[in-house]
Amino acid sequence: MITYRTGNDLELTEVIDLYEASTLGAMRPIGDRTRMAAMLKNASIVITAWDGSLLVGISRALSDFSYTTYLSDLAVRLSHQCAGIGKEMIRRTQQAAGPQAYLILLAAPAAAGYYPHIGFTHHPRAWFLKADESVQ
Repeated sequence: MITYRTGNDLELTEVIDLYEASTLGAMRPIGDRTRMAAMLKNASIVITAWDGSLLVGISRALSDFSYTTYLSDLAVRLSHQCAGIGKEMIRRTQQAAGPQAYLILLAAPAAAGYYPHIGFTHHPRAWFLKADESVQ
C-alpha cells in the first residue's frame, strides 16, 4: 500500500537514495549533498510516496500558487514504476499549487514519452540558460 505525504522535512540520505534508484539520479547533483539539501529545502511543494518506510517517489516543485508551478523533479524508484505513483504525485502537486496554476516541466530524456501519455501538452518554445552561461 502506497501512502503519500506533503512536506520537505525528509532525511537527505533517503532522498538521494531514491534519486539513485530512479532514472533521474544521473541528471541531478546527487554527489553534492549541500546542493541537494538546498534543492529540497527551497522547494515550494514536495510530495512523497512511501511503501511502508521506504521512500519510493518524490515530486519537487516551485510555485507562486497562482499562475505557474514548475515541476522540477518527478522521480519514482525503478522497482515501483508503472504503478500510478508518478501520476498521483502530479495530481497532488497540482492540487497543492491551486486551481489556476499551470503545471510546467522539462522532461528527462527517459521520461519524454510519459507526459503526453498522461495528458500534458508539448510546448515547442521552451528555453533555458545553463548555470555556466551568461546573457549576451
